[in-house]
Amino acid sequence: MTGLLLVRGARQLLTLRGGSGPRRGPALRDLGLIPDGALLIRDGLIASVGPSRRIENLAEARSAREISAAGKVVLPGFVDSHTHLVARALRPTASSDTGDPAIPVRSTRAVPASRLLFETRRRLAALIRHGTTTVEIKSGGEDLAEERKILRVLALLKQRPLDVVPTCLAGGRLPLEFLGKPDDYLEWMRARFLPAIRRRGLAHCVDVVCLPECWTASQARLCLESARRLGFRLKVHAGTSGRDGAVRLAVGCGALSADHLHYADEDEVALLAASSTIATLLPGCDRPLAADPLPPARTLIEAGAAVALATGFAPGAPSPFSMQAVVALACSRLGMTPAEALSAATINGAHALGLADRLGSLEAGKQADLLILDAPDYREMTYHCGGNLVAMTLKRGEILHRQGELKWPED
Repeated sequence: MTGLLLVRGARQLLTLRGGSGPRRGPALRDLGLIPDGALLIRDGLIASVGPSRRIENLAEARSAREISAAGKVVLPGFVDSHTHLVARALRPTASSDTGDPAIPVRSTRAVPASRLLFETRRRLAALIRHGTTTVEIKSGGEDLAEERKILRVLALLKQRPLDVVPTCLAGGRLPLEFLGKPDDYLEWMRARFLPAIRRRGLAHCVDVVCLPECWTASQARLCLESARRLGFRLKVHAGTSGRDGAVRLAVGCGALSADHLHYADEDEVALLAASSTIATLLPGCDRPLAADPLPPARTLIEAGAAVALATGFAPGAPSPFSMQAVVALACSRLGMTPAEALSAATINGAHALGLADRLGSLEAGKQADLLILDAPDYREMTYHCGGNLVAMTLKRGEILHRQGELKWPED
């Protein structure tokens, strides 16, 4: 989008500005709040941020289109750094009408790519309405054809209307063609598949899952090392099943993030705190009633680890798609403060994708990805789990979503 746009009069402008690295410890609670704040946007990028009086007096601001945020909160758009948005499609059955939660799903192998694209765009529209402006989406097909199909669909979603970060998911389970042959799968992945998707630009990251039914930690390391040599950014599913060695693997390979972390022990927390690897927690899809413990958010924060939040959304699974809900759940389930949770859902989510140089905070030179909340205080978000406070979502200075009007009947 070209031209000038002035967003003015915000009761609270949360900039998340400052610092070159992810937020840690007490810095997680510093939202860079400006009362009565404004920002000037030029050609989709943030030109100036500050108190409304100062920004409104800029020469450029006098010719800008205006959006009033009076009485509202303005903050960076949410960065959802862990989803499986294209994973599978629901197939409701008669049993689902009787309250059976186990609704069968049909594999994406049986769904045409055009249908997958349509369903994914519909889900992206829901994310936009709830304030997500950047989303990571993993592949993870059951066989090689399904894997390629998902990555091709993701290639069609890049940049518009959201920033979509495609990630190749490897190691969670053996593809049908390699059942009982984990070494052959590893060799094929390293020698053929990863180089091919790198040449075609089909993935930004490679995410490896350490599960005994597929790869050991040493096999996963070989995959990650090959991916790094090819220029991929790295992510690891870690701490999902006891002492799987995945946290040490993530830190040792310089991964952007280690995700889930049900079973992060004291030594692993210390490793994360001393590293640049982000601890990405999923309080909405990591079920509190299951046998798995909840991620140790307070321990991680107090140790100095950089913590991010994500939805983990997957069609057909009990997971939220709203980052607002994730922020609320992080406060109620994980003991995070509202400020910590917002930092984790914005600037630290951007670091978990290697994109914090242009996303995650409201600073001059960054993309104008922002939300206007229909609330006078950011802490209200933690009281509205399941609701939607987003009055407007802007991506690169363009309005993608505007809250609809409700017409009350006359008395």
